Amino acid sequence: MDLPSEPDLTPEQCTRVRHSFDRQGLMRHLGATLTEVGHGCVRIRMPFRPELTQQHGYFHAGATSAIADTAGGYAGYTLFPEGSSVLTIEFKINLVAPARGDCLEAVGKVLRHGRSLTICQMEVFGVQDGVSTLVAVGQQTLMCMHGKPDEGQSSPSQ
Repeated sequence: MDLPSEPDLTPEQCTRVRHSFDRQGLMRHLGATLTEVGHGCVRIRMPFRPELTQQHGYFHAGATSAIADTAGGYAGYTLFPEGSSVLTIEFKINLVAPARGDCLEAVGKVLRHGRSLTICQMEVFGVQDGVSTLVAVGQQTLMCMHGKPDEGQSSPSQ
């Protein structure tokens, strides 16, 4: 999935998204990084580590699902107002090929943005020697938590 060429986010919006991502303990534990942030879209990269595999040596579905969920969540969060936060309320993922490679890249893209609910598409690719192979696709519903910023972040009225 290519990231759409939409209007750029302001530096403040990018910083808000990146700071929120940096507060995610699970992404830090997985070694995942937020590599691209755009209007309604993000890309996350997670390098291969043996600790992230299942019994056949592929990336575990839990790790694959975690970066897919996070990519969709932050794609939606790019469109949320200052002083709000994001929660996933449901997602579905299809694992379409063994998740293998030097790294996984997850791309999240907003399909429909509303005041309270936002629908996102997620794709995860296994990347080996610069060649990307689709390994998972999904869709999720996000809830915008108006007036409830991330923990450690103050709302505009505070």
